[in-house]
Amino acid sequence: MHTLICGSLAFDTIMVFQDQFKNHILPDKIHALSVAFYVPEMRREFGGTAGNIAYNLQLLEGNPLIMATVGEDFSTYTQWLNQNKINTAHIKTIPNSFTAQAFITTDTDDNQITAFHPGAMIESHQNSVSEAKNVTIAIIAPDGRDGMFQHARECFEASIPFLFDPGQGLPMFNGEELLQFIEMADYLAVNDYESQIIQDKTGLNLDQLALKVKALIVTLGGSGSQIYADGQRYDIPCVKAMSIVDPTGCGDAYRAGLLYGIAKGWDWPTCGRLASTMGAIKIESRGGQNHKPSRADIEAIYTQALVNETALSATSEEENSPI
Repeated sequence: MHTLICGSLAFDTIMVFQDQFKNHILPDKIHALSVAFYVPEMRREFGGTAGNIAYNLQLLEGNPLIMATVGEDFSTYTQWLNQNKINTAHIKTIPNSFTAQAFITTDTDDNQITAFHPGAMIESHQNSVSEAKNVTIAIIAPDGRDGMFQHARECFEASIPFLFDPGQGLPMFNGEELLQFIEMADYLAVNDYESQIIQDKTGLNLDQLALKVKALIVTLGGSGSQIYADGQRYDIPCVKAMSIVDPTGCGDAYRAGLLYGIAKGWDWPTCGRLASTMGAIKIESRGGQNHKPSRADIEAIYTQALVNETALSATSEEENSPI
């Protein structure tokens, strides 16, 4: 059985400017901005929400199935997916187009200037969920606007439970449209910033939004995450990484762990802990798909994090004991 991942596939070209942008942008000339940054360091990464989620889910042996549209320049990415044994049956090539691409320039203060070309992604509605077989759960991640609507509706009509992850696609939808997604979805996942945007656009607070889905998941970066489900809130601690190298794709790694746990029927604290573990593993590597833990490695990190959490909880109880 498969986990269907509807979302983007993209190339991320990342360049590093060895200075601060502010030193080269004149405030009084911002109306006529014309600057060039010398970037001797550059790398190209495989990315996109669908690609990153599928990669992490495959590490867990979760049988991901990508549904996305790409351009005629996708061949190297196809080789990468095949190398990692990720199913490409529902990746459609759009003639005379480029694969979605992000061009990101980062300065020494970690400020970023990004240009994004959607390319073939805007044709994602050319794929249909009905073409995918043996699907037990799906995720509707950032993609072409029409495709996100279509795939959510198709999952709903086919009684395929799905996780709605609006992410970078949030600006494309107004409050009424977001509520349409949420009414169809079984699960909703957002980060802290996105949760505030959804509240502002829909006029509903987190408790109200949680009542519309089986679970509302809010990630809080280094502060862990919160899962609103079963009429309560589960606080999921952040798994400590050995080193913090690059947060790119951590949210996608988290969602892969979440999807795996849901598909297995695990309780919410267990799902959240695995999701947090996947995020911690990813943050130790650059790019969204360069970490290579084995299944045994993931289990070991998860287990150690649980031991650490239990020990910390016991210590806290002793400190608060009246005896």
